[in-house]
Amino acid sequence: MSGTGVWVFKDGVMQLEEERAAGRRRLVYVPANETMASLQALERRRAGLGWERYYEDRASVQLHRRDGGADLISLPRDFSRFRSTHMYDVVLKNRDHFKVVDLPTCN
Repeated sequence: MSGTGVWVFKDGVMQLEEERAAGRRRLVYVPANETMASLQALERRRAGLGWERYYEDRASVQLHRRDGGADLISLPRDFSRFRSTHMYDVVLKNRDHFKVVDLPTCN
């Protein structure tokens, strides 16, 4: 069994949701109904919410709240590596501003 994915509760049971399903998910900035398509777009929206870069290296970028809060979010610099775990981290720390949506599958 693969160890990559996100643990979710479904019908009272914790299950591992495979990471490949994240390809059908998108992070949306709710006030503007804007899908986040790049790290720059996400940083721009988060800057308006009081977030700024804390640390960066070749692989990742960390953001923290300007107000000195303890929240810290690590994101991949390469947006193609942005997974549902990153999306849900953003949503949890900005509940009124972001949501994760599932794209319909084409059969």
